[in-house]
Amino acid sequence: MTSSTLRMAYVTRIEHFSSAHRLNSVHLTPAENLDLYGKCNHSSGHGHNYKVEVTIKGQINPQSGMVINIADLKKTLQVAVMDPCDHRNLDIDVPYFQSIPSTTENLAVFLWENINLHLPPSKTYSLHEIKLYETDKNVVIYRGE
Repeated sequence: MTSSTLRMAYVTRIEHFSSAHRLNSVHLTPAENLDLYGKCNHSSGHGHNYKVEVTIKGQINPQSGMVINIADLKKTLQVAVMDPCDHRNLDIDVPYFQSIPSTTENLAVFLWENINLHLPPSKTYSLHEIKLYETDKNVVIYRGE
């Protein structure tokens, strides 16, 4: 291998946050919401301790030895994930969820879009994957498709 050979790597940062929400769709009647979401549609809502794994794909910089500076990724996740979501009611505090249900699938899409918005621009790396754990048994993976 020469020093000019560029290698690809995947860097993952993990964060934990707690959020409340109520599964409810403005496009459904109260009876349809209750039938679809069951106890998760209760008017007082409920909460989760989420775990999110954010993976960046990119070239290993031959000078720094890094795909992305972890300090930059940490700052991005603070602004894009922790500030809007941690200890928040998603349905009340995050405008994104005023017209769409705050399902884990939609939360993964929101996080993807928000991370991309705040990620330092680069030609050598990009957001590859969001893996969002609602519980130990319920996980959503989103890759921007």
